[in-house]
Amino acid sequence: MSDPTISILLVDDQPLLLQGFAMILSVEDDLHVVGQVGDGEQAVAAVARLQPDLVLMDVQMPVLDGIEATRRITAEHPLTKVVILTTFDRDDYLFDALQAGASGFLLKNADPDDLVAAVRAVALGHALLAPEVTMRVIRRMTDGEGAGGGAEDGSERELPLPLPQLTAREREVLSLMARGLSNSEIARKAFVSEATVKTHVSNVLAKLVVRDRVQAVIAAYDAGLVTPGP
Repeated sequence: MSDPTISILLVDDQPLLLQGFAMILSVEDDLHVVGQVGDGEQAVAAVARLQPDLVLMDVQMPVLDGIEATRRITAEHPLTKVVILTTFDRDDYLFDALQAGASGFLLKNADPDDLVAAVRAVALGHALLAPEVTMRVIRRMTDGEGAGGGAEDGSERELPLPLPQLTAREREVLSLMARGLSNSEIARKAFVSEATVKTHVSNVLAKLVVRDRVQAVIAAYDAGLVTPGP
């Protein structure tokens, strides 16, 4: 039996980009572009009509921006995943998009193979953050009253054990997730099976009451379990 087809809605106000993404995705047997629209309002309507598995969503668009469109889509159609398309110098919207329910981010200049792999990964339920974007989001989150920082006078302050509802092993797994490791990489690092890692990840998501790995990573940084590297 062949793999099920992943249906995709493309949302961008630049027709050439829409055409480019459509050409890249349409040559894959398991990917099917079901629609292309140019603003967030059209995206919300198209998702209601087409029920795609995944939306590739631009941020800055006329009529309704990608963040608000993402918020409406994830609230009204929780089975539809949204991946934000962004450029490296416009990442000031990313944290808001995470809060709106986006399952990940992809740079518009990503290689075609990376685009295809990202679509498949998110459709399977994995969260996606381009490494460059991840660090920008983390820095934004940890500015000022950033998680794990010192006291206002610059002195170190003692923090309580972060995320006490998690076991020591679950905190370890979450910390590795926050560093961008996949389940197989976590398994090798923690010397456990990949099936065990999947169980720990599921427990972490349930205990933190978050919808996916991206939201769990935000919780890890917010609690000070991990902090940005140099």
